[in-house]
Amino acid sequence: LETVAGVPGMVGGMLLHLRSLRKFEHSGGWIKALLEEAENERMHLMTMVELVQPKWYERLLVIAVQGVFFNFYSVLYLLSPKLAHRVVGYLEEEAIHSYTLYLNDIDRGEIENVPAPAIAIDYWRLPKDATLKDVITVIRADEAHHRDVNHFASDIHYQGKKLQEAAAPIGYH
Repeated sequence: LETVAGVPGMVGGMLLHLRSLRKFEHSGGWIKALLEEAENERMHLMTMVELVQPKWYERLLVIAVQGVFFNFYSVLYLLSPKLAHRVVGYLEEEAIHSYTLYLNDIDRGEIENVPAPAIAIDYWRLPKDATLKDVITVIRADEAHHRDVNHFASDIHYQGKKLQEAAAPIGYH
């Protein structure tokens, strides 16, 4: 899931960036907000890679899925940014649910609560003795923020406005 989660923010940020360049207009912070979301999702993936150590064929699958999803989401965003943001909002809600189940598995002892990887400790500024549960908790909080940002963006479009007419929620890390 995290392998494609960084695509929407990158696509949205890129398309808004290009529109800003063409139309000589500000984005209201939305380019930065969406690219920040993409980077945050990338860090979720990098953390999971440290924990899971995927095989070569899993990496190949990631490339294929990411390629398909990038093209699909790019077309969707060009046709309807309102729908694109709403879809991401709902995907983020599913991510929150999945991470909640993951936390429940840790609490029940079905998944070992191993020490947090250094990459996660550095990125989220966690204590040196942080555990997997701490990492999943901050990732779930990130997903809740992404959900809120994308539903907010969709709501702006739903009201017939442009994103730059409402200040973007940036700098939450």
